Amino acid sequence: MTALALHDLDPRTPVLVGVGEHAEFVGDPGYRALSPADLAGEAARAAVADATADGTAGATAGAFTARAGRALAGAIDVVACVRLFEDSGLAQPTPLGRSTNLPRSVAARVGARPTRAILEIGGGQSPQHLITEFAAEIAAGRTDAVLIAGAEALSSVRHWADAPADRRPRWQEMPAGDLEDRGPGLEDMTSRDKVAVGLVGAPAAYALFENARRARLGLSRADYARRMGELFAPFTEIAAGNPLAAASTKRTAAELSQVTPRNRLIADPYPRFLVARDTVNQGAASVLTSLGRARELGLPSRRYVFLAGHADAVEQDLLRRPDLASSPASMAALRLALEVAGITADELATIDLYSCFPIAVTNAADGLRLDYDDPRGLTVTGGLPYFGGAGNNYALHAVVQTAHRLRALRDAQDGTATPLPPYGLVTANGGIMSKYSVGVYTTAPTPWHPGRSARLQAEIRGWANAPTTTTPEGDCTIATYTVVPQPDGGRLGIVLAETYDGERFLARTSDDAATWALLATEQPVGAQVGVRFEDGVPVVFAP
Repeated sequence: MTALALHDLDPRTPVLVGVGEHAEFVGDPGYRALSPADLAGEAARAAVADATADGTAGATAGAFTARAGRALAGAIDVVACVRLFEDSGLAQPTPLGRSTNLPRSVAARVGARPTRAILEIGGGQSPQHLITEFAAEIAAGRTDAVLIAGAEALSSVRHWADAPADRRPRWQEMPAGDLEDRGPGLEDMTSRDKVAVGLVGAPAAYALFENARRARLGLSRADYARRMGELFAPFTEIAAGNPLAAASTKRTAAELSQVTPRNRLIADPYPRFLVARDTVNQGAASVLTSLGRARELGLPSRRYVFLAGHADAVEQDLLRRPDLASSPASMAALRLALEVAGITADELATIDLYSCFPIAVTNAADGLRLDYDDPRGLTVTGGLPYFGGAGNNYALHAVVQTAHRLRALRDAQDGTATPLPPYGLVTANGGIMSKYSVGVYTTAPTPWHPGRSARLQAEIRGWANAPTTTTPEGDCTIATYTVVPQPDGGRLGIVLAETYDGERFLARTSDDAATWALLATEQPVGAQVGVRFEDGVPVVFAP
């Protein structure tokens, strides 16, 4: 690959000029009970400051940074915010209040007056998708500079939930201005058949994939649990070194995988330590502009990070996926992003695989043919269960850390005869392994490459899919399953089953001893069950 210089690039080339993040912890001396708008605003201010930092010190440098920061904020014509869990229908409305226009609340905190304020559709794919979308808008000359930000303050919400109303912080804001609200985006996560059988949360849905994968690999419950723990133990080490991580304790594979009163089962096979941690107070932000505008603003070129490759894909519906143990669409998106960047996975210097659950990591690693113990590591933050699953916004934290690491790797090569441009991969997963966005970043001057995701999506729509039925009858087979403990001490069994003709359907399990004994066997997948209807809902039972 021929190395390019900045002057070789089109002035409209999009470039990431600044990144920032912020976190606070309940009980710390400096705890301020920041709202999501506050947290995103702190991250946005950090991103603007990062864009203007030229590495020098003293009063002159400080004056330049302040002037350049004001100029950059004034150039921002779009502020796009990642959707809060509360606005996605995935968390109860907080009694502390909220901003009725989060993008404009964040814009005000950095002195920006955007012409567009966007609240993105829900899903963990949204931070990377926004970066890709507005990089294309900048390259087309339709947008000048964009601030992308997001945050969650669910830790504070939980902390203040039982406090008297007059002692709670007040987060209500009603900023003026229009808002482009793109909607919750829960269509892939909820439907009548899912709700009817109790499949209403991400842990249970991902557990279906995980148990299908265990069956495909032919592993025992104990061996598979051990492998999940071994996969995530290195993540805890990265989180332990990250001052913004919500959980900074290093844990062994056994500690992560063994079910205990503290590490309770969330949904078979997931104990609490192996699932995303959403009780966090975290915010992250990035600023994008064109190369030409960055030069006009005098922004230091040593801060520039380019989006070398990108891809988006939407997977088939849960019931219709021929392979219940993986997501071929996300694997295809990963390969396409690397192809657009013109590199292979071996050339990546940093990797962050979205880690809401183990299956999300192993699926991506398998798609890239990465060893699970790859010496580069599979996370730059510590991952969603340990750094924190900041609602839909986790991937923006991964982008922040990737930019910092790539700059450091570039700087470490200064003075070498043949410096190698470092590349970093960020993956962003939404829904139930159904929406995927991928970014490949580099500090090397890189032209903008238009996306090929539309072509990929057309190909995905043409893939074969499994037939479904709403009226199953006769003998059926368990294709995958999970058991979810209930707050009242009971349990809920959920099965994705197939009829004799191969038609798929979702069902609850019967609450009888024989059926529970079947689900407790070493491998329920492949077992024969009967099916009946109760109040119009399919219920499977041990014959």
